[in-house]
Amino acid sequence: MRTLLDGVPDALRRIGDRDPDRRVYRRSALAIGFRVAVVSAALVVSVVVLVVLYVAWQLTPGQQSERHGPEDVHVYLDTVDLLVAVLVVGAAAVLLAGVATWLIAGRAVRPLAEAHRLQRTFVADAGHELRTPLTVLSARVQQLQAMLPPTSPERAVADELRTDTRSLTEVVEDLLATAAGRTDERAEAPLDDALTAVASDTAVLARDRRVQLVVSPGDVVVRVTPTQLRRALVALVDNAVGHSPTGGAVWIENERVGSAVVIRVRDEGAGITGIAPRRVFDRFAHGSVPPDGPTRTSNGIGLALVRDIAVRAGGDVRVERTGRLGTVFALTLPIVEPLPRRGAAR
Repeated sequence: MRTLLDGVPDALRRIGDRDPDRRVYRRSALAIGFRVAVVSAALVVSVVVLVVLYVAWQLTPGQQSERHGPEDVHVYLDTVDLLVAVLVVGAAAVLLAGVATWLIAGRAVRPLAEAHRLQRTFVADAGHELRTPLTVLSARVQQLQAMLPPTSPERAVADELRTDTRSLTEVVEDLLATAAGRTDERAEAPLDDALTAVASDTAVLARDRRVQLVVSPGDVVVRVTPTQLRRALVALVDNAVGHSPTGGAVWIENERVGSAVVIRVRDEGAGITGIAPRRVFDRFAHGSVPPDGPTRTSNGIGLALVRDIAVRAGGDVRVERTGRLGTVFALTLPIVEPLPRRGAAR
């Protein structure tokens, strides 16, 4: 039976030099070789300086007038020839050291490059396989919308379902773009629109646990795609809701700091336990679950994706505070430009 991974080796060969990861690893190997060559050059220069000093010392009157015994062996070398020989041998040594290091570094990072390419190919194949089912699902949701009266309660649910389907399709497209190494340097997303969408996306999750969402408006545009911003915020809010006690609250606030905006997601949970706070962004990392903690199983990937999105955008994410009174995650993203403020509260 053929599986999704069966075509990976062929896909890797097709990618070849077009794979951005291969170019990155090659540049890394070249950089390592260049650094070793520079160090080798410094050593060669040091040797040349020592040889010059030694020759100069031997040419001093004191050394020239020194008497030698009959058992001494005398070797006469031309000073210029000696220096030229040292320089040629040194240059050859620098060149050989740089080339050897480049080859060794290239072989050392090859398994890592192959593993990274395998990961990208798997994500690309999985995303491609999801496209058709999502297209079919979207078409069926549109059929359902057409069958329902515009004022019926069921139509409102169908509208939300279509919005969710569109969001999932955008996530798949974003995964495909990431797997292909495509980046949009002109990417920008209004924070307020993303906050509105995230509040809608996570309302069902919050309602199930009777958790109140308190969202402050944002009047800035951040340097990230709308889909990536939405994914990062949904992951943070989902994590906060899951670790909040029943009847608690989750706050989503933002503050402009220089040329960046800090988005804080605060919950009223028991804090991070069983793991160092800095490790919660590692893939598959899990902390201790309190008795009234999340009922859904976490795979430990959501916060890692938040970190990846933040780093690619030129920002970061961290645990600002954690304890018995709750946890605060701070997501920092660069700002493109401010927008007129839309309101004081939601």
